[in-house]
Amino acid sequence: MSLQRVDTTSRYSEAVIVNGLIFCAGMVPDTQASDIKTQTENVLRQVEALLERCFSDKNKLVDVTIFLADLADYAAMNQVWDAWLPAGKAPARTTVAAKLADPHWKIEIKIVAAQ
Repeated sequence: MSLQRVDTTSRYSEAVIVNGLIFCAGMVPDTQASDIKTQTENVLRQVEALLERCFSDKNKLVDVTIFLADLADYAAMNQVWDAWLPAGKAPARTTVAAKLADPHWKIEIKIVAAQ
């Protein structure tokens, strides 16, 4: 079994690659913007950057879990998601309401992708 950790800290790794699958930590906005569209775009840029460092891309998404602080943001988040996702490459996906660790965060995204 092949296992590689990416950007490991004492608490977690940004990604763990095992047997050709990339398991990424939950990604949250690193912007001060307060609207869901900007926060979603920000997180998706982070997803792309991490996948690139793991020798993958958004065409290889396998499973995505999206945590929203408020389900009223679901439609606006999906507008950004739908524009970002390559046609015909939709992963399995779950979206849930969750109380996020920082009250300014409206979204957190956790992904699994193939290498």
